[in-house]
Amino acid sequence: MRGAGRTMFAAILLMIAGILNVIYGIAAISDANFFTSTGTHYVFWSLHGWGWVALIVGIIQLTGGFSLASGNPYGVVIGIIGASIGAVESLLAIGGAYPFWSLGVFAICLWVLHGIVLYTEDTSRVT
Repeated sequence: MRGAGRTMFAAILLMIAGILNVIYGIAAISDANFFTSTGTHYVFWSLHGWGWVALIVGIIQLTGGFSLASGNPYGVVIGIIGASIGAVESLLAIGGAYPFWSLGVFAICLWVLHGIVLYTEDTSRVT
């Protein structure tokens, strides 16, 4: 199968982004010193709101990553949705305490999108 290794790599990166978002979400919800010591102000919601968003996005990314690694078509759809939402969420978090971490997660999400969209097998084409 063409691109199986690249798709597995994208699944692993999606799981890494999901784990990072779950950790950031739990830390933000619990007011960890990682976020509260910098005095950052958020435009849309409080720190708790962003924590819940990051936690939900992380769970979606983990679900998509595990499903993509097992080869399910559900993983392709959820992987694309999770990586897209994760990229937008990372861009919105650039103004936070650690902008380079947000840019790193954004780059991971873009790489995942590239790997899923470009190298997943087209099942609609019959040879």
